[in-house]
Amino acid sequence: MKALLKEIEALVGPGNVLTGADVAQRRVDWMTGAPCQAGAIVRPADTRELSGVMRLCHDASQPVVTHGGLTGLVHGGEVSPDEVAISLERMTAIEAIDPVGGTMTVQAGVPLQRVQELADDHDLQFPLDLGARGSCTIGGNIATNAGGVRVIRYGMMRQQVLGLEAVLADGTVVSSMNHMLKNNAGYDLKQLFIGSEGTLGIVTRAVLRLQPKMSSEQTALVACPSFQALTGLLQHMGHTLGGSLGTFEVMWRNHYALLTVESGRHTPPLPTDSPFYVIVESLGVDDEANAASFGQALESAFEAGLIVDAVLAQSDSQRRGIWDIREDIEGLILSLAPLFTFDVSLPIPEMEAYTVRLEADLRRDWPQGRMVVFGHLGDGNLHVSISVGSDAPDTRRAVERLVYTPLAELGGSISAEHGVGLEKRDYLALSRTPEEIALMRTLKQALDPRNLLNRHKVLAPEA
Repeated sequence: MKALLKEIEALVGPGNVLTGADVAQRRVDWMTGAPCQAGAIVRPADTRELSGVMRLCHDASQPVVTHGGLTGLVHGGEVSPDEVAISLERMTAIEAIDPVGGTMTVQAGVPLQRVQELADDHDLQFPLDLGARGSCTIGGNIATNAGGVRVIRYGMMRQQVLGLEAVLADGTVVSSMNHMLKNNAGYDLKQLFIGSEGTLGIVTRAVLRLQPKMSSEQTALVACPSFQALTGLLQHMGHTLGGSLGTFEVMWRNHYALLTVESGRHTPPLPTDSPFYVIVESLGVDDEANAASFGQALESAFEAGLIVDAVLAQSDSQRRGIWDIREDIEGLILSLAPLFTFDVSLPIPEMEAYTVRLEADLRRDWPQGRMVVFGHLGDGNLHVSISVGSDAPDTRRAVERLVYTPLAELGGSISAEHGVGLEKRDYLALSRTPEEIALMRTLKQALDPRNLLNRHKVLAPEA
């Protein structure tokens, strides 16, 4: 590897090939904080340099792993000493914004929050929003097909990308930087790379679709007396608010109570005696009209018995206080460590029975175990946090089986928005048919026959 790294350094410049202690002092993911173990970290400045790096790695059959913001939770950025990490931390240029066409052209290393802020400066919005907005990068968002809190209104990351550019395993640059909403000229090649977790190519640039800025934002935290009322509220708000329903985020009581009265980390805006709590938001352009329709929707929900209590945010700080309870992942870690986290999706009507069964199974095997649940219920996504007092590998596997196995019969997915990585790889067959997995292997073989890109992620090595 030493000779290869010298060639790469000549291409990307001194200081942009890190080895030894410079690698070890970096963490490999956000959750564990474990040190990076890569043989080296390479930091190209642009697509041209990355293409050259990949040509050299391809000729040397050198495996690589792409690093963005490292905010993932499925060990997708894990790298071994015989692999090279490709960090996109220098590729942070915002190349252009077109307010008329509603597009922004960016390099893959740009943090999500910078894109949001620049769009806002032009009276537009980039609607993808995640708790990790300040750290996660656009390339990582694309590679994992990120979701977030406004999928119910705007869709996943896939819906926000008009065009992209990627470097293949052999250094070939595939530039499909489309700026148009309509382009049916052959295969939509960008879809090969969105959600592929860096296994088919390394995303370097993208054309993002922007939306009109919603100047009016109404936010409420409401309490629901039952799961039936909760799903009824989802339907009710969808029908009464129509296209202005922007968010429908649910916290089970176990999550809400833990992060408020139990931990003391947040003051509860509502008492903690209801089984479900919902952050519901309406987005619009007319503040008076939006406030009126939102208030009427909540009032009629009260009358229908769908909610038993509610608090309406009257300021940005009150809104932030509500969202802080939902997004306090650090609080979950501190309260439940050692912690196992899961990101699953399943049909909404099956959620209550699934969580009740899962908690019963956990208590059967670990009487002192604890489970808390929250998620983007409006789009079928739940985040499940589990603590059983041990994070030993065999314990993790046992908990994973309890979480994932029921999803197969429910038509659910082991991964809603965080990807597969290494952590969920061995459970892929619960959510994909043998024919689908075979086609995935065909694509991998066609685009990366030497298995150099993020090897062993998503697809397990064939026996």
